[in-house]
Amino acid sequence: MSFNNQSVIITGGSSGIGKATAIAFAQRGASVVVSDINIEAGKAVVQHIKENGGQAIFVRANVANDQEVQQLIDQCFQTFGQLDHMINNAGIGQGLFYFDQITNEHWEQTIAVNQTGVFYCMRAALKIMKAQRKGCIVNTASAAGIGAASRMGAYAASKHAVVGMTKTAAVEYGKYGIRVNAICPTVINTPMGDSYLSENKELQNLMLHSVPMRRFGTPEEVAKTICWLCSEEASYLNGVALPVDGGATA
Repeated sequence: MSFNNQSVIITGGSSGIGKATAIAFAQRGASVVVSDINIEAGKAVVQHIKENGGQAIFVRANVANDQEVQQLIDQCFQTFGQLDHMINNAGIGQGLFYFDQITNEHWEQTIAVNQTGVFYCMRAALKIMKAQRKGCIVNTASAAGIGAASRMGAYAASKHAVVGMTKTAAVEYGKYGIRVNAICPTVINTPMGDSYLSENKELQNLMLHSVPMRRFGTPEEVAKTICWLCSEEASYLNGVALPVDGGATA
């Protein structure tokens, strides 16, 4: 997989899946825009890429803010002259609540970042890609976006929406040479994944035994899948919600 002379934006690029994906694209020749609200960590990812011979810039953007998303897209286009790949990875997942315990604040914050944020990024990227008549979008959904997720009602709702937006955009924009797909990971060894399980060994053990491979995935495994979806090797995949879960949803 080679992405020479191609550019990619990765939201939520300062840690976990986003960080691994930024590094993976850079290793394969892409010019990378790392975006996050964590400035220090995001710049550290860019520095790592540059120290290893890659090309990258950092742009701070809160995906829940439409104006900041547009500025992110504009900065990529101004710096690299095109937008070939948009990886909508920024997301939040906080706390475990039964449905009747979900507060308005928790619901609204989760939807704002995980659903509306992806919408803002997709809309802005699609305008550029439609004019170019080419491009790939990969949205980070979740196994919680293609099934149930007990005590994660707001998160599941947002991720089901991501899958729905992915499939709809894939149908609408395929004729312009644009492919839109989603990945649906289960628990991955990232700070977000650890935040759910680190203080609940019983839940951790239960989740682990729900995975036929009897281990959680790594950010690097998910990153390679994202790169593959954007590559010519997956040139006829469009509108897919791809589980990356060691067989958990099987």
